[in-house]
Amino acid sequence: MAPERITVLGIGNPLVRDEGVGVRVIEEVMASFDFPANVTLMDTGTMGMSMLGILRAADFVLVVDAVDGTGHPPGTVVRLDAADLADNQVLHSLHDIRFTDVLEAVRLTGAEPASHFIGIQVKDMGAVEIGLTPEVEAAVPDAVAAVLAVLRERGIEASPRADATPDARVLEALRLFTPMPGGPQGSD
Repeated sequence: MAPERITVLGIGNPLVRDEGVGVRVIEEVMASFDFPANVTLMDTGTMGMSMLGILRAADFVLVVDAVDGTGHPPGTVVRLDAADLADNQVLHSLHDIRFTDVLEAVRLTGAEPASHFIGIQVKDMGAVEIGLTPEVEAAVPDAVAAVLAVLRERGIEASPRADATPDARVLEALRLFTPMPGGPQGSD
């Protein structure tokens, strides 16, 4: 029997403060850990319905995203199911749809990936500014630990890595405004 196809998605818009926390967490996971071949990590930004193909190809989807309205202080990491997420999900743009709506669209195509959500309570989503608030940035290690815990529950053990993956280095360069790795001004 083939191993379960697991996809871990970091969702968010890193140009709007805490809304980018899902992308930040995925950057950290990519930089710090290796996974078996059946696990795919992706920064999906604000792809919306463009994620249909990604979700259809997965047996299990773990989503990391900003949430609001949980009643918890900013930076609190929460585990949610789809029903909980619908009430607390942050819309990433004026033409965005909720991730739960994308999941429903996937189900209409006949695919039924199991899903789980790691949410980080936001503080500031109003400023068009790169960088998380201190409270939300401080929650990144807890969110990474939550991702690893959910994957362990699915039988997946991560191996610590000595150096960040190329994808993680690109995400870091974008976040820090530094030269791209491997580019004319950067080195790999």
